[in-house]
Amino acid sequence: MLRTQAEVGRRAILIEFWDYARINSLRTQPYMKAWHERYSGLGLRVVGVHTPGYSFGREREPAERAVARLGIEYAVALDSQFEVWNLYGNKGWPARYLFDREGWLRFMHYGEGEYLETELAIQEMLRELDPAVELPEPMAPLRPEDAPGAKMEPQTADIALPADRERLELVRDWTEGADYIEAADAGAGAQVMSFRAGEVWAVLSGAVEPGLYEAPSGLVEAEDPGLRLHGFQFTPLAPEE
Repeated sequence: MLRTQAEVGRRAILIEFWDYARINSLRTQPYMKAWHERYSGLGLRVVGVHTPGYSFGREREPAERAVARLGIEYAVALDSQFEVWNLYGNKGWPARYLFDREGWLRFMHYGEGEYLETELAIQEMLRELDPAVELPEPMAPLRPEDAPGAKMEPQTADIALPADRERLELVRDWTEGADYIEAADAGAGAQVMSFRAGEVWAVLSGAVEPGLYEAPSGLVEAEDPGLRLHGFQFTPLAPEE
């Protein structure tokens, strides 16, 4: 059982709230995994808190499958009832909190980015644990948009269903649910009418494994009835030259 209180005085603790069905959470995972690999033996404890943004995310088994599929080896707490989220007063995904060995919050960040600043803060915490520790150079940015100071073009806002149904062109019958629209028959289609983004991802469940599915043209077609479309998410455009 993970008890962060037992780590106080012994380790720095990095906590990230995330959701396997949010593309910005997945885009931070390579950094989280790398920091775990680089620094877990030097005094850092990495903990993921999976708090679901969609109804299907409250189910334990799909979340466990997602953790295994993503190759996450650090501890992940399932926060299906938002208990940890509310305790922190958290505001969104992903959200990163770095505590020193005394349990003081020393760094936090919402959203993607600030990877260099995060790693430098981690290294500062580790030097406080052991002034003689040998640390690697911070990671280079994994994507052009991750570089400090990168200038980004605005991307299309995410689509949440059924509230944003008017932003889609729907073919055949779709019925509305609490946080999705559901294909009533095979062949039903949903097309984003306009967008500007680097990538487009559809959030699906029901007739398929719940999670994210790339939809390059902003189109989802139901091969079987019962497909649930929860929305579309967009990644940043390439940085401006």
